[in-house]
Amino acid sequence: MIHTKETTKACRQPASSPNCNSLLAMVLRTLALTCVMCVCAAGSLAKEQAARPNLIFILADDLGYGELGCYGQTVIQTPRLDAMAKQGLRFTHFYAGATVCAPSRSVLMTGMHHGHTRVRGNSGKTNPAAQALQDGDISVAKVLQQSGYRTALFGKWGLGDVGEAESGLPRKHGFDEFFGYLNQHHAHNHFPAFLWRNEEKVALPNKVIPVGENGGGYATEAVQFADDLFADEALRFVDENKSRPFFLYWSMIVPHANNERTRALKNGAEVPDFGPYASTDWPDPDKGQAAMITRMDGHVGRMLDKLQELGIAENTLVIFTSDNGPHNESNHDLKRFEPSGPYSGIKRSLTDGGIRVPAIAWWPGHIAENSETSHAAYFGDWMATAAELAGAKPPTGIDSISFVPTLYGHTVKQSQHEFLYWEFHEGGFRQAALYQDRWKGIRTGSPDAPIQLFDTETDVAEVNDVALEQPEIAMKISDYLKSARTE
Repeated sequence: MIHTKETTKACRQPASSPNCNSLLAMVLRTLALTCVMCVCAAGSLAKEQAARPNLIFILADDLGYGELGCYGQTVIQTPRLDAMAKQGLRFTHFYAGATVCAPSRSVLMTGMHHGHTRVRGNSGKTNPAAQALQDGDISVAKVLQQSGYRTALFGKWGLGDVGEAESGLPRKHGFDEFFGYLNQHHAHNHFPAFLWRNEEKVALPNKVIPVGENGGGYATEAVQFADDLFADEALRFVDENKSRPFFLYWSMIVPHANNERTRALKNGAEVPDFGPYASTDWPDPDKGQAAMITRMDGHVGRMLDKLQELGIAENTLVIFTSDNGPHNESNHDLKRFEPSGPYSGIKRSLTDGGIRVPAIAWWPGHIAENSETSHAAYFGDWMATAAELAGAKPPTGIDSISFVPTLYGHTVKQSQHEFLYWEFHEGGFRQAALYQDRWKGIRTGSPDAPIQLFDTETDVAEVNDVALEQPEIAMKISDYLKSARTE
């Protein structure tokens, strides 16, 4: 009890005094009320913390829309991801940030579309600073870190490196932990000689023939497969942080090709073994491509099992998707797998085969099982979505709409993009925009060049140009493309 001068004086009176009794009762009531308020505040804080889910974003590398069984694949086995889709929400209209790696990841991290985000293309060793985030860029990891989340990145980064691109190192942009590849050339090699843990090199027992700079090459003695190491790190991180909010960005390398190995050995599909495809009569690149995807599937299943085992599945949102459309760089047969599904084009295309990607959301007890949505979302929306779930404030001036209402099945409450935007710089400048979730406009060349227009509802392969039949829509998209980007 806290004694003031007045209460001490009053309580010197006989215990039977009415004044003393009433004052004591008043003090006791005050203390009781204070205790109740403290308990309520603590309960409210605990409830708020419990309401903020853990966030896991799993990103495959060059996985096509049609390379999972739940998206129509009939040759490659993906039982765990198929089960994940049955237990959660499958997006049918989800788009990568770009049609190649680095800008797509920049869109994901910054919540700004391809015409506004920092990194616009794969610049590589010729201009590494152009492929790095800068000090003023605000990443989704930084927003979550400042909101009290423990953050980690395991796998491929591609938005900063030691040397000229140090401004973009992961721990400068909101990640408490990093283990993986800093640049994408190094990440071609699935059996590298080293990986980075934060800013320190970690030697691996693989024997590598180096090709080019920045760690690229291919292994002559393949001992440790990088994606197996990343899976182990991801499981360890979740186990260690199960009692606090966390954000895990698990950026896999599979099924990206080792381009240097393809040029040297005609087979860029690096994997420890061919798994269930070992006995097929396919060429080795085909076996390897399928085996990489099935191995990836198993790692995702391990994570979902771990969340259940730890009892935190109902407080953890898991998103699985891919950074762009499928590649043809392992020397495997695209016709065998039809990796783009019903869409035309692959990686480096602005038709939907290059940018529409599989996306599955899993959150037991919150997302309805076996659900599907045609809501048109894209990588940039992860910023607003994660911030809303974390109770954080996203940066201003971004191109991001939260898809939390879609996760909960509240489709009426879901806001929509009028336009989604992409561009591509290799082999001449190209732009594309999706208008009202339906009309795709693609422009090649100068801002005054005419656009091609496709009705993606009736022409999913984008074969028939209807610009002359729909001049108002074509003009609407054309005008948007002229103002959509900044230098």
